[in-house]
Amino acid sequence: MKKPLYQEIEIPEGTEVTIKEGEIVVKGPEGENRRNLNLGKLEIELKDKTIKIGHKNASKREKKQMNTLAAHIRNLIKGVNSKFEYKLKICISHFPFTVKQEGNEIIVKNFLGEKVDRKTNIPEGAEIEINKEIITIKSIDKEKAGQAAANLERVTRIRGRDRRIFQDGIYIINKAGKEL
Repeated sequence: MKKPLYQEIEIPEGTEVTIKEGEIVVKGPEGENRRNLNLGKLEIELKDKTIKIGHKNASKREKKQMNTLAAHIRNLIKGVNSKFEYKLKICISHFPFTVKQEGNEIIVKNFLGEKVDRKTNIPEGAEIEINKEIITIKSIDKEKAGQAAANLERVTRIRGRDRRIFQDGIYIINKAGKEL
């Protein structure tokens, strides 16, 4: 059944939002974030300190698109006000290994006694800080911070051995403020 559906997003003080031709730009104290929006049939309107998204004859499809788009916009706004932070833990039980950062590349040496170093790239815009056994990733873009954390977890994935015994690796312990 089609009915009018709209959702409003509040813009906090100190945040500036502009919408032009399917692209949204959000500026705040931490920096600037931009994203191309796939609006489809949805209408988006910027009034004073609110963003109104919706459709006058919305079906289930428009409702799904509206909720997804609203979540992306909320993440953009939240990111420019306070950075998203992911924490990872370096777990060592069998072989001591080292984690180093060189530019936008992370190098893991001596993982499970391997002679060849394991390497992974970090997306631009993600800041990495390595403190002994805790790695902290910060970014204004939630997707870049999450991808950086996933890359670090993936680079130390164990193949061909029992994961219950060989628990060495880098694991996510905190995702954007949520404990795991």
